[in-house]
Amino acid sequence: MISSQVIKTSIDELKAISKVDLCVFDLEGKIVATTFEPDDISHDLIDGFTNSPADSQIIGNHHLMKVLDESELLFILDAKGTSEDAYMISKIAVSQLQNLIIAYKEKYDRNNFFQNLLLDNLLLVDIYNRAKRLHIEVSVPRAILLIEMEKGKSSAAAELLKGMFSSHSGDYITAVDEDNVILVKAMDDVEDYASLEQVAHTIVDMINMEAMMNVRVAYGTIVSELRDVSKSYKEAKMALDVGKIFYAEKKVTPYNKLGIGRLIYQLPNNLCRIFMDEIFGENIPDELDEEILTTINKFFENNLNVSETSRQLFVHRNTLVYRLEKLEKTTGLDIRTFDDALTFKIALMVANYMKYMDSIK
Repeated sequence: MISSQVIKTSIDELKAISKVDLCVFDLEGKIVATTFEPDDISHDLIDGFTNSPADSQIIGNHHLMKVLDESELLFILDAKGTSEDAYMISKIAVSQLQNLIIAYKEKYDRNNFFQNLLLDNLLLVDIYNRAKRLHIEVSVPRAILLIEMEKGKSSAAAELLKGMFSSHSGDYITAVDEDNVILVKAMDDVEDYASLEQVAHTIVDMINMEAMMNVRVAYGTIVSELRDVSKSYKEAKMALDVGKIFYAEKKVTPYNKLGIGRLIYQLPNNLCRIFMDEIFGENIPDELDEEILTTINKFFENNLNVSETSRQLFVHRNTLVYRLEKLEKTTGLDIRTFDDALTFKIALMVANYMKYMDSIK
C-alpha cells in the first residue's frame, strides 16, 4: 500500500502550487496526511460520505471526494476552499493519488512476480499472463547477478543498485532473503558475457566505494526467455557458493567459468573422504600455515618454476626448495612434479569443500 509519506509529499506539492489546503482520510476517518488541521469536519460527516453512493460532496467550504483503486474505496480527500479552484484541485489531487496507487501496486506486483519467478513458484501460463499485465517483455535476453554483502546491509546495497539500474531499461532489483540482492539484468543483442563481467566488477567497485562494503558477485548464464530466468538464478547461486569455497580471492564468479570447482562441488561428501584417505592415508594435513600456503599458491601460479617463485617471494632458491621438501615429508607429495602438483591442487580444493560442507550442517 502507498505510504502516508508519499501522500503527504503529493498534497504538499499541490498546496504549494494551488494554495488550496488538502487532507486525506482513511476509511475510519483518521488523518493519513494533511496540509491543515480539519477541526470542522466531523467523523460523522466523513463516515456518512464514505457510505454514500456519491463520488463527491460539498460540505460548507470542504470538497470531499473519494479516492478509488479500480472500484475499491481507499481514501477520502478533503479540499478546503469556496472557489471553483478548490473543486478543480480536488479532482487533480484524486487523479494524482489514484495514479500513485496504481504505480505503487504495479511496483509491488512486479517485485512479487520476480520473486516467485526466481523461486519457480509460477506455472508457465501464469508467467506469460502476469508478464503481459505488468508490461514485462518476455523475449528479452536476461541474466541474474547475485550480490552477497554483509548481514543486514542488503537494503542499503539495493538502494545503490537502483540508482545504477533502472526498470525503464528492463533491469529489476529484488531479493529473496536478507543477505543477497538480485539484479535481473536485461541484455542488448550486442551484449555478451564480457559485458556481464564488466557489470559485475562495476557493482563491486561502486558498493565498495559508496557504501564501504565488501561484496561478492556471481552471475548465471544469459537466457533468452523470461521463463528461464529461474535457471540463471540457480546457476548464480551455485557460482556464489563455488566462488566462496574455491576462489575466495575473487570478488566476481561467473557460472560459465567455474572450472574444476564445478566438479568438486557436486561430489558427495563420502567420496571426498575416500579420495583424501587414498591420497594422504593417515597423514591428512588438517591445517597448512600461511607461509606454506602462500608458497604453494605462488609456485602453482608460476607453473612449478622454482627460480621465478623464489624471486617473487623474495626468498633464496634453497629456502624455497627446503619448504617444498618439508611439504613432501608431511604429505608424501612432491609438488615439483606435475602429477603430484595436480593431485595436491585437487586435494586442497576437496579439503576446502569438505570444510564448507561441515560448516553448513
